[in-house]
Amino acid sequence: MTDLEELLRHLGQPGVPLELAALAGCLAVAFAICWLIGRRHAPDSVWFGRAIVDGLLFPLLALLFTYSATHALAASHPVLLLKVAVPVLISLAGIRFLARVFTVVFPRSGLARLVERLFSWMAWIAAVLWIVGLLPAVMDQMDEIHFTLGRSKVSLLGIVEGALWSGVVLVVALWISAALERKVLRDAVQDLSLRKVAASAIRAVLLLVGLLFALSAVGVDLTALSVLGGAFGVGLGFGLQKLAANYISGFVILFERSLRIGDTVRVDNFEGIVVDIKSRYTLIRSLGGLESIVPNEKLITERIENLSLADPRILLTTDVTVGYDSDVELVQRVLVEAAGGAERVIADPAPTARLARLGPDGLEFKLLFWIADPQGGQLNVRSDVNLRTLQGLRAAGIEIPFPQRVVHLRQSILPADPASLPG
Repeated sequence: MTDLEELLRHLGQPGVPLELAALAGCLAVAFAICWLIGRRHAPDSVWFGRAIVDGLLFPLLALLFTYSATHALAASHPVLLLKVAVPVLISLAGIRFLARVFTVVFPRSGLARLVERLFSWMAWIAAVLWIVGLLPAVMDQMDEIHFTLGRSKVSLLGIVEGALWSGVVLVVALWISAALERKVLRDAVQDLSLRKVAASAIRAVLLLVGLLFALSAVGVDLTALSVLGGAFGVGLGFGLQKLAANYISGFVILFERSLRIGDTVRVDNFEGIVVDIKSRYTLIRSLGGLESIVPNEKLITERIENLSLADPRILLTTDVTVGYDSDVELVQRVLVEAAGGAERVIADPAPTARLARLGPDGLEFKLLFWIADPQGGQLNVRSDVNLRTLQGLRAAGIEIPFPQRVVHLRQSILPADPASLPG
C-alpha cells in the first residue's frame, strides 16, 4: 500500500491533525528564520529570492524540519501526512535552486526559462510517482531498457541519472562562478574588462571541472576523451586557426588592458568608443551611431590608436593665417582667448598660439589646445574654437588675407624692320 493510500485510509485517525499542525509549524518556523535572516537580502539572492519563499533556503529548512518531525512522531503513531510532504518539498527545493541560479546567471535567456520549465515538470512528475508508489516500478522498467554504445551497454535509467547529476553539478558550478563574480571580483577587480574576462574564465573552468566530475560519477571512462581532445587540437590548429587566433587575442587584450571598455580608439580611420570586448571580436561605436565589429587579431597585429589609454587628454590644432601688417602679440592673445573660451577646452595644459611660418599669403599661426573628453567628438570643439577665433580677429580689426599670387607677363621683343620677318 502506498503512502497516499494509507493517508486516505487514515484521514479520520486522531494523529492526522497532529501531523497537520506539525507540518504547519515546520513551514512557519522555516519562513520565520528566512524572514529574520533575509530581510535585507539582495533581489538576486539564490538563498532568499525576491519574496523569501521563492528562494532556496525556505524549502531546504522546511524539508529539514519536516523530516525531523517525521522521525520524532514515528515513535508514537504512524506518520503519513509528513511522508507525503517530504517528496513535495524535495521537488520544490530542486526547482527553486535551478530557477534562482538561472535567474542570476542568465537573467534574460529564453532558453534558460525553457530548461527551468522542463525541469519543473519532471520534478513534479517524479514527486507524484513517489507519492503514489509508482516511482520504484518506473525506475525498474527504465533500468531494463538498454542501449548499446560500442562495446558497452547503457540503461535508460543510467542515462537519466547521468543527465540529472551532470545538471546538478553544472548548476552548482554556475552558482559558484556567479557568487565569485558578485562577491569577490566586483570588489577586487575595478576594471570592467578585466573583471569580465576573469568571470568568463572562472565560469569556463568550473563548468569543465564539473562536467568531468559528473561524467566520472556516472561511470564514463574519461581516458576516451583524450582521443577526442587530440582530434580537436589538430582541427583547431588547421581549420580553426583564425578563429583560435581571435579568441586568444581577445584574452590577451583583456589581460594586458591595452584596450578597455570606454576607451576612444581609431582603427582604419574609424574612430569610436569601445562598447564591448567579446572573446572573438571587439565592438566599437562611433559618435554618429555606426558600430564596427573588429576581430581581436587585428587589434593585436596592427597599429591601433588608443586616444585614452594612459591619458584621456588629447591635443587638437587649428591653423590661422593673418596679414603681414598684423600685430603678432595681439594675434596670439586673440587666438588663446578664443580657445580658452570654448567649453570643452581644458585650462591645464593651457592653449597656446605659435607663429608656425612666414607663408606666401601671410603670417601662419598654429593654435594648440587640449580636451579631456575625446569621446565627445573633435569636430564640434574645433568648430567652436574656429568661430570664436573668427569673431575675435574681426573684433580686433585683424585682416585674414585672401590667397595672393603674382603673375609676371613677358612681352616678346619685335624687330624694328618688319620686312625682316619671315614670309
